[in-house]
Amino acid sequence: MLYTGPAFSATALGDGIVELKFDLAGDSINKLSAAALRDFDAATQTIAKDSSVKGVIVTSGKPVFIVGADVTEFTGMFAAGEESVAKGVLEVNRMLCRFEDLPVPTVAAINGICLGGGLELALACDYRVASTAASMGFPEVKLGIFPGFGGSVRMPRVIGIDNAVEWIATGSDKKPDAALKDGAVDAVVAPELLRDAALAMVKEAIAGKLDWKAKRAEKLAPVKLNAIEQMMAFTSSMAVVGGKAGPNYPAPMLALRSM
Repeated sequence: MLYTGPAFSATALGDGIVELKFDLAGDSINKLSAAALRDFDAATQTIAKDSSVKGVIVTSGKPVFIVGADVTEFTGMFAAGEESVAKGVLEVNRMLCRFEDLPVPTVAAINGICLGGGLELALACDYRVASTAASMGFPEVKLGIFPGFGGSVRMPRVIGIDNAVEWIATGSDKKPDAALKDGAVDAVVAPELLRDAALAMVKEAIAGKLDWKAKRAEKLAPVKLNAIEQMMAFTSSMAVVGGKAGPNYPAPMLALRSM
């Protein structure tokens, strides 16, 4: 065991592969509370210091993957004011970036519900494998907010602007086949095959059969549209989203402006 905490554990599986498992103690689901995020970061930094690690799979010890952030913490966070919110969101972004920057390939094994911050964590991985029992999405706009842990940045680079706008501005859940079609996940398998599929994928990346560095670079580079194409994509999206959202539902338009 490389690391064990109240939410995350990191276990060496052999051949340089580590399983980073989210299994929140004392709860039936996995949610990204402030404490869980600090635990995730501690596990990440422990893995980063171990030169024997060659690859990481991210799994869940619950029937869900991650249901999202702990919304019960939002009231206190918002009451602290805009500057405090910005500082907190920036720190979570840094945590996910530290994980994304691990010098080894990473694969998320999405076994069930994967929403909001949970999907943002999965996007920080190089590859994503989903169970046929999974569902994923960004429901934040339904709460009057939008993805703030990197989802509005990574998603357009992973699935393209048009698809990302649809995922983020509508807040709708996606089934695995739709996620695969859009490119949000790299494979879909039966639930009982999920962990083995994630292991097989990370082994292929370690062996050089998958170019994980190129895959990661796509998230770090500008979107694959020139300035005119970007303007057209966002202008048309704003017209459609603005028409549907109306003046009393600002979150979808704020998400678009951020993107």
